Amino acid sequence: MDLQIALLLAQDGITNGAIYALLALALVLVFAVTRVIFIPQGEFVAFGALTLASLQTGKLPGTLWLLLGMGAVITLIEFAKALRERRIRRIPSLLLLNCGVPLILAGILFAVSPATLPLPVQVILALMLVVPLGPMIYRLAYQPIAEASVLVLLIVSVAVHVTLIGLGLYFFGAEGSRTPAFTDTSFAIGDALLQGQTLLVVVASAVLIVALFLFFERTIYGKALRATAMNRTGARLMGISATLAGRLSFTLAAMIGAFSGILISPITTIYYDSGFLIGLKGFVGAIIGGLASYPLAAAGAILVGLLESYSSFWASAYKEVIVFTLIIPVLLWRSLTTRHIEEED
Repeated sequence: MDLQIALLLAQDGITNGAIYALLALALVLVFAVTRVIFIPQGEFVAFGALTLASLQTGKLPGTLWLLLGMGAVITLIEFAKALRERRIRRIPSLLLLNCGVPLILAGILFAVSPATLPLPVQVILALMLVVPLGPMIYRLAYQPIAEASVLVLLIVSVAVHVTLIGLGLYFFGAEGSRTPAFTDTSFAIGDALLQGQTLLVVVASAVLIVALFLFFERTIYGKALRATAMNRTGARLMGISATLAGRLSFTLAAMIGAFSGILISPITTIYYDSGFLIGLKGFVGAIIGGLASYPLAAAGAILVGLLESYSSFWASAYKEVIVFTLIIPVLLWRSLTTRHIEEED
């Protein structure tokens, strides 16, 4: 291996690590707030990329029908709940939020060919179709059992993951998709060539991480999420809604996943089940952070990306094994150094 190859591998490793870092942050956030190990995080990556690819080919993405269907189901559930509690004033807002917005999106996509729209508009539409699925999944799958044990929540996560994988196959088919590059610019650094698309991924990931930091530090909703993550019982006593915190954390996780999928869609071919492996590598980074520390999770994800990149050069057939083996010494170290704490009642 010469210096040029080492630099190219480092470039790939940092690019992949930036995406894994975003997913690791989302996994830590969801677990800290809701105690859910969110296995379906990777599906939002695949849905974001495939939805954008469908829009660019002029097709109606399957996520539109999923959004309409889940919105209708949630509307029926909340409508019945509002009638039981005699809160009739909530019904118009429920209809607008869960059915009106998806119908408006459907009307736009039916009226205008999405392939003719500018790229930024296509990206925004893809995010608008995928991100609302996060809080909807929380409302249907997790909110009714929010006080269940971590094991039960994990089993539900597996069920949601399998369901979304099946829906992805039905909506997008078994063929993979790749979107055109956002930029063809490249920069020469010594003997190495830095691709503009790679730089865009790293910069966009860094900007999103900074935006999340400012959100948690400067906004009332971010502080509410931090309070819930630190002490759920104390947050409830201070008037912070656990339901609102759960929906907001799933919304952010869906946004991070869909945005990550859009970023990597020009770099690699995405299939309906590609998100699982990508999310799993983000999970390794989150485990390095103990599912609690955001900086450690991000650093662990960068380490995973670099390890994967250099492993692909030295032992490409075993790169996945090497990456996932990293979790063993981390878990062993944490089991020996962390004091066991009983789960809250």
